[in-house]
Order: sequence, then structure tokens, then C-alpha cells
Amino acid sequence: MIKVVITGSNGLLGQSLLNLLLKQKEKYQVFGFSRGENRSGRKDFSYVSIDLTNQKNLKKKLQDIHPDFIINTAAMTLVDVCENQKEACDLLNVSVVKWLSEIADELGVHLIHLSTDFVFDGIKGNYKETDTPNPVSYYGVSKLKSEEVLVNSKINFAILRTILVYGKVFDMSRSNIVLWVKQMLEAGKEITVVNDQYRMPTYVKDLARACKITMDKRATGIYHVSSNKLFSVYEIAQQIAEVFQLDKSLIKPISSSSLNQIGKRPPKTGFDLSKTHKELDFYPRPFKESLQKFKESIT
Repeated sequence: MIKVVITGSNGLLGQSLLNLLLKQKEKYQVFGFSRGENRSGRKDFSYVSIDLTNQKNLKKKLQDIHPDFIINTAAMTLVDVCENQKEACDLLNVSVVKWLSEIADELGVHLIHLSTDFVFDGIKGNYKETDTPNPVSYYGVSKLKSEEVLVNSKINFAILRTILVYGKVFDMSRSNIVLWVKQMLEAGKEITVVNDQYRMPTYVKDLARACKITMDKRATGIYHVSSNKLFSVYEIAQQIAEVFQLDKSLIKPISSSSLNQIGKRPPKTGFDLSKTHKELDFYPRPFKESLQKFKESIT
């Protein structure tokens, strides 16, 4: 049996990973670490209610389990909150990763860590894994620091950077671009969406699959995981409206500068996926196709 600990198991990716790995109960013994009650709606795995920022407790729990893999999906990801609460952001996004890497070193665990396109400044777009990061927000800074912890460690690790993750799981604490656009348009509300930020949205089930492949292949290093085509966020919203057959005219374009966001966003990210294709043999579906799959899964 392969023992896998998923940190942040109540989150969108965390729950999606549970659902995927628990299809092979004969192969994986799964432990979910998250704050508060188990929100996955599943009872067929070991749930550990834990504050990951309690180093001593985290270490003890992991020593008791002695996992083969840790998949770290826990993070503070709200850009403006990170900008305003730098210490809390560093604690969860950097210190926890440092502790996980120390425990992984002690126990010989393979650590898979989730990161973001926000480690880049968004000037050139189409980023390779080897491109030099230059974050423009504190969230991006904290995620880059977490990557550096692993790169400078002696453990077996993989970093999966991803972009604008969407999907739906059992009990969600927060929304995402697809659910938000769908909900607003279904309610007949007009929305404003930026037309000068470019992203490759990632279906959470694709991202979960990429995590599992990384684990099964015991892959190490940095990988980029997203859909394969760059769109403005405004275009993304329009495609959501098309797939769900909602009124596109309710979507109004605006520029980023009119938003006065506390944390700066990179204008144009997007990934070169050739390393992921080659080494992980992973080909995510195009955005429109994934959206269609997502629609089928929730209707």
C-alpha cells in the first residue's frame, strides 16, 4: 500500500485528489489533513483535523503515519489578503513547506507541492519551467520562497505550477471563475471582467490527474500544468457563458487599472507545456472541452 497524505484535503484540489485516489483503495491508503471538520462528504479515508501551522503537531502526525508521499495543496491564495497579511501568508505558504520538507527529509518522503503562474511577472507569457521568476505580488513572492525551500533541499520533490483552477467539489469554502460567472449570469446580473489579463484556466480534475501521474512516476523537478491556450479573462467568461448557454451580453469588459486591486496581478502568464507532455506524458484537454466535461459532471 502506498501511503499518501494530502494537506488541504478540504479544498478544491484536495477533495478532487481524494476522489481520484480513492478509486484505487487497493493501491493507496489516503490521509487528509485539513482545518476543522472533514468537508469532503467521504468517510472512506483517514481524516486528520489539523492546524498545519502548529509545527510540533504536524511533525508528530506525519511521523505516526510515515507516508510515502505528501501532496501539499494547502496555501493562502487570495492575492489581496496575502498583500495585507504578509506574516500569515508566509506562515502557511513558506514555513509549513519548510517543515514539510524537513519531515520529508527525515522520513524519506516524496513531496509534491503546488505552485502558481504568479511567480512570474507576466510580461512575456508562455513561460517555461526554466524561465526566471519575478513575482509582482506578495502571494507570488511567498510561493516562490516555498519553491526555493524545495529546490535548496536534498529531498525528492516535484513542484506543479498551475493557473486559475476551477471545478466543483462536495462542500466548498470559496468560489472560482467558472462558478462565479455561471452563478451571476444565471441570476441575470451584469458582471465586469478584465480584458487585459491573460490566463490558461485549469480544470481541477486535470490538475488532480497530473498530481497522481507525478506521484506514480515518482517524477522530480518543476512542471507546468494548465490548459493549452491563452485567453483574456473576459474571453474566458464569454466561453463559460457559451457552454452553459447563458446571456453573454451581461459580461462587460474592464481594464485592470480600474479595479484598484491591492495586490498586483501579472498581465499575461500562460505556460509552455512541452516538458509536462514529454516527461509526464500528460495532455490536459482544451478549455472548452474541459468546460463541457465540467458541465456534464454537475448537471
